[in-house]
Amino acid sequence: MSFNILSLYVTGSLDIVISSEHRREICRYIYNHQNVDGGWGLHVLGQSTMFVTCLNYTALRLLGEKLGGHNDVLNKGRAWILSHGSATVVPQWGKIFLSIIGAYHWSGNNPINPELWLVPHILPIHPGRFWCFGRLVYMSMAYLYGKKFVGPITPTILALREELYNMPYENIDWEKARDSCAKEDLHYPRSRLLDGVFFCLNKFVEPILNSWPANKLRERSLTKLMEHIHYNDETTEYIAICPVDKALNMICCWVENPNSDALKRHLPRVYDYLWIAEDGMTAKLMDGCQSWETAFIIQSFLSTDLIDEFGPTIAKAHEFMKNSQVLENLPNYESFYRHRSKGSWTLSTVDAGWSVSDCTVEALKALLLLSKISPDLVGHPIEEQRLYDGIDCLLSFMNKDGSFSAYECQRTSSWLEILNPCEIFHNVFVDHPSVECTSSVLDSLVLFKGLYPRYRSQEIGQCIRNAAMFIENKQWKDGSWYGTWGICFTYGTFFAVKGLVAAGRTFENSLSIRKACRFLLSHQQSTGGWGESHLSVENEGYIDSGTAHAVNTSWAMLALMHAGQFEMDPVPLYRAAKLLINMQLDTGEFPQQEHIGSASTDHIFNYANYRNLFPVWALGELRRLNANRS
Repeated sequence: MSFNILSLYVTGSLDIVISSEHRREICRYIYNHQNVDGGWGLHVLGQSTMFVTCLNYTALRLLGEKLGGHNDVLNKGRAWILSHGSATVVPQWGKIFLSIIGAYHWSGNNPINPELWLVPHILPIHPGRFWCFGRLVYMSMAYLYGKKFVGPITPTILALREELYNMPYENIDWEKARDSCAKEDLHYPRSRLLDGVFFCLNKFVEPILNSWPANKLRERSLTKLMEHIHYNDETTEYIAICPVDKALNMICCWVENPNSDALKRHLPRVYDYLWIAEDGMTAKLMDGCQSWETAFIIQSFLSTDLIDEFGPTIAKAHEFMKNSQVLENLPNYESFYRHRSKGSWTLSTVDAGWSVSDCTVEALKALLLLSKISPDLVGHPIEEQRLYDGIDCLLSFMNKDGSFSAYECQRTSSWLEILNPCEIFHNVFVDHPSVECTSSVLDSLVLFKGLYPRYRSQEIGQCIRNAAMFIENKQWKDGSWYGTWGICFTYGTFFAVKGLVAAGRTFENSLSIRKACRFLLSHQQSTGGWGESHLSVENEGYIDSGTAHAVNTSWAMLALMHAGQFEMDPVPLYRAAKLLINMQLDTGEFPQQEHIGSASTDHIFNYANYRNLFPVWALGELRRLNANRS
């Protein structure tokens, strides 16, 4: 949320977009999630970091909260910042945002050269080869760095210059601060190679690029970056790919022209990211996940065999999924380093504009399953050609080894992560393939091949074989799979087993399936459920949370049922089902527990519908197996 507040403040739009009611709820959320030590973490369960503490403190001040007196939250937050080294040791992204508002000097930043966008695209360091999130965030940062833009210096900004540091602002050694990072934020220390690169850039390259005639190259690169920023805004209906990217793009548009139509179109789409709940108002990690969750909800409903009862609900979801398909490629998309999009689905809605491989395949799977049911119950099936468009788009996502990444093919080598300048976030340059995406593709392609055996049959068959081999090769020694987009080993194992079983692996013929079953059963708690801590993500090893989690339990149940556990010994499944039934609330919902989503090993977040859809899915599948047995 703090990114949006800083952006709106700089552009003079804070009072336009954020009402007094918004302010109250945003402050309440930040107050509610302050840690006991006075700081704030990357997520509500995380330990305090300088990055989030500085930005949350700054956001509260920009929203009008006053330091001193009875405001213990700000007093404690400031005390944490000063006792841990002050804002001089905030990591790179924090340095950039504080520089933009004028609370940190640009000379305290290592270069983010916009000229990098002018190097030949064939080189692995060209930003067009980066993972889309890193590419777009650093695109806007490079523009603002190249401009050395500083927002209006207001009395609040001058106060922040005093409050965030242990010494007078004018006495700070910015050159020393440039390479300083708080130990709480130093998750990924810079490599020696990157240190050498920054030394050369600061000592030789930057002085040249800021002098005539080389400064003409900077002007050219800034113009090119602004073209890309506008393209990203226009093709996402000014939502952008994430709130960080959106906040930076808004500032870039304001810098170019404070009265531009682009800025005016940005402002109403800030609301797409806002989320209010019992603990206050915050910003979502993305603008939503409607397509992703609806595809799963359809599959969970279908597992219950209660289609007659819930037909109208399923029909509405069916219509939404059909309307959410991207029907055309973006104009001139290759010139702006975008992947093809015709036939795909996004994470949220058509407006978002960014195709996602596993969102596409889960949507296809839901639609294929619905096509088997009477249209009188669930509505008319999607046109055959649109299914073919989806498959065409899907196959275009395939990496050379048969694996699948999320947003695009892997475009550059993994070694490039050695140049990651972001101390607090991992994997910012490479769209690494994941077991979950690959397994989702495998599962859906098998279903499609059974219904449409003649369409691109040879390519689909080869893709299925390669994907299954990739999944098997990614299995850990203990029988699990690491989950990239959920917590963590129960999530990865659920998808991996589902995909391998679709490809013909069984408990009898596959060592991977047998090892997966042993892994899951070995972590079943005495209550009958499963509960995995978010710490598994960072530690890269299964950590039991000590408490059963409805979603982890459901993932484990589904994986075991796919693997054939019910036929061998249903007792572990019955115990898990009993736990889920007892967890259900009087409203029919399941309780909101610890966050269950993750991304890039650093972000822990919540999927709002997971707590209901996956228990329904698991119980529905178990009910179906029981009925078949009877």
